[in-house]
Amino acid sequence: MGNQIELLSPAGNVEKLAYAYAYGADAAYIGLKKFSLRVKADNFYEDEYKKVIELKNRYPGKRLHCALNISFHDEEIDALKANLDYFRQYPIDAFIVQDIGIVPLLQKEFPDAQLHLSTQASCVNSQAVKMYKSLGFSRIVLGREISIEQIKRIKDSVPDMELETFVHGAMCIAYAGRCLMSAYLTGRSAQSGFCSHTCRWNFNLKEDPEAARAASKELAQSGILVLEEEQRKGEYFPVYEGEDFTAVLSSKDLRMIEHLADLRDAGIDSLKIEGRMKSVYYVAMVTRAYRKALDALEGKISQEEAAPFIAELDNVAHRESTTGFYYNKADADKTTSGASDSKYQLAAEIGRQIAGEEFEKLWTEGMNRYKAYSQELENMHPAAREARLKDLEIHTDRRVIPFEKKEGWYMYECTAMNMIKIEDDIEFVSPDFSSLTVPAGEWEIISSETGLKMNWVCDGHPAVIYTKYQLPRASLLRTLDPDYVEGKIRDTGR
Repeated sequence: MGNQIELLSPAGNVEKLAYAYAYGADAAYIGLKKFSLRVKADNFYEDEYKKVIELKNRYPGKRLHCALNISFHDEEIDALKANLDYFRQYPIDAFIVQDIGIVPLLQKEFPDAQLHLSTQASCVNSQAVKMYKSLGFSRIVLGREISIEQIKRIKDSVPDMELETFVHGAMCIAYAGRCLMSAYLTGRSAQSGFCSHTCRWNFNLKEDPEAARAASKELAQSGILVLEEEQRKGEYFPVYEGEDFTAVLSSKDLRMIEHLADLRDAGIDSLKIEGRMKSVYYVAMVTRAYRKALDALEGKISQEEAAPFIAELDNVAHRESTTGFYYNKADADKTTSGASDSKYQLAAEIGRQIAGEEFEKLWTEGMNRYKAYSQELENMHPAAREARLKDLEIHTDRRVIPFEKKEGWYMYECTAMNMIKIEDDIEFVSPDFSSLTVPAGEWEIISSETGLKMNWVCDGHPAVIYTKYQLPRASLLRTLDPDYVEGKIRDTGR
């Protein structure tokens, strides 16, 4: 890859894949149903390969990596073989695998696709890298337990092997993600893609009655202390104090955006963002921040130009951050509590511009409806008309008001996800600018079916947004989350 560092973003579905590419990812990684460690992500299925092909044509040069990173049982290998014809329809550039049992199959059936070793394989030394190279792997996604110095040593030992590492997102408290807690508490195995993120739950510290009666060692090393998850009374997890650690539980989030030069100098070829189960907003904003940081590192833009985009990471749902194992493993041992959170919510996705005949047709529809409504009022008995007008004073949503053509304004498709009220200030974010606040009065919501103005819109209501600002492709509309309280951890339903 030379000096060009790849930015690799998560894509749990086709929509997220589109935003990953639009907001600056050089490549994105997806999962296919049943064969990925993020089964709860939407993943890809049926005829979505057509949309993926369309996206790759729209963004030439972008790469697509496919995670087949579960631990395969024989019946799952049978299922993989049965789905080979389906997989071939996707324009996959590389497979991410941990189970070497499927390597010969992939090499035979997908000779043009690269093999990338999953971080689940915990590859953290140069001898293992050489062994995987001999098997046909062209890239190692390094175990998250590796340091900067160890990365340098591996690159020096195997300079022609591409190295990929995680730079942002959730970290697992278990070694390389090999955790049994989820399977024990919920029957959902992390190694089969069903992790319930048990380590993020709230546990109460109690005494195990039997252990307390039998205790003979020091309290911190005895097993007397146990954890009880608040919704699972009577189910205990022992807490053991070691020489320099306590085996509990929820790790901080990884954040390496301030240290990309060190990763570059160590020989990293690809920077990976965690989060196939995260939102469109997360994928877009985190990808954009790292894109701008990389552009600044490579001299394409200044650090000052990149700074506002990097600062926006604080406006994405996150926990306390850490540099993980890269500099000092003690940093990775520090835990935190609570769910990730943000003061913003994604209110809408902004689609293509509505212009020309399509704009005129919508305006005409609104005017015709207004004329018909006005004629209906005119034909009413005066008392009935007065009653109708009084009702409209109370129920303003029932008013029939067509939008007016405004010079220098622009209209866009608007797919609402949360409530947007016309009296509110809104913010746009895009691949090109960090954020744009648009005050009430400088934007309107219009029904895309009737051409009439709306006071509010939410999920399920077809609408367009009309504003004095020209918006780049793939812009997003965000609003302040009314339920967010600074400093308070909210229960997000896990």
